[in-house]
Amino acid sequence: MLVAIESDQELILQYLNGDEKSFETLLNRHKNKIYTSIYLFVKDRDLADDMFQEVFIKIIDTIRKGRYNHEGKFSQWAMRIAYNLCVDQFRRNKRVPTLTPTDEFDVMDIVPADEKNMEEEIIMSQTHSKLRKYVDSLPFEQREVVILRHFADLSFKEISQLTRVSINTSLGRMRYALIHLRKMMEGVEAGFN
Repeated sequence: MLVAIESDQELILQYLNGDEKSFETLLNRHKNKIYTSIYLFVKDRDLADDMFQEVFIKIIDTIRKGRYNHEGKFSQWAMRIAYNLCVDQFRRNKRVPTLTPTDEFDVMDIVPADEKNMEEEIIMSQTHSKLRKYVDSLPFEQREVVILRHFADLSFKEISQLTRVSINTSLGRMRYALIHLRKMMEGVEAGFN
C-alpha cells in the first residue's frame, strides 16, 4: 500500500485547521537542513538552538496570522528567515566565529554515510575536520555561499534571492571559494611530498 506524502502546503493547511501533528511533520521534514545551516553560520550550539527556535516561532506566527505566501517553496522561505536571523546576529557581533565541533554536536555527524570499516571512518573524520577548517577560513561571503549551496542545498537562484545579490555574484563567490579551497588543499598536499 502506497502512502501519499503530503506537500508542505497541505501540511500548512491542515495545521491551520487545527491539526498540530501536521506542523510537527513539517518541522521534522526541514529541521536538519535549517538547524545545520544556522549552526554553520553562528558556530555556537546554544545560540543555534535559540535561533532555530526563533525561526520556527516566526514561522508559526506568520502562518497563524495568515501572512504565509503560498507562491514560494516553504523550505526556501524558512531558510530566508534563518538566514536573516544569522545575518542580524553576525552584524550584532561584528565578528567571524570559528567552527569547532563539540562532544555534543558535529555537523558532519548529520551527513549520511554508508557503513565503513574503522580505517575508512578515521580517514573520513580527518578529511571532514580538514574540510571544516578550510571552509571556516574562507572570507564570509564565500563561506556563506558554500554553506547555503552544499549544506542547505539551495540553488544559486535561491542563494541570490536570500543574500540579495545577483546570481552571477553568487556564482562568482562560489568560484572563488572553490579556488581558495583547492589552493589550501594543494598547499597541504605539497607539504607531504
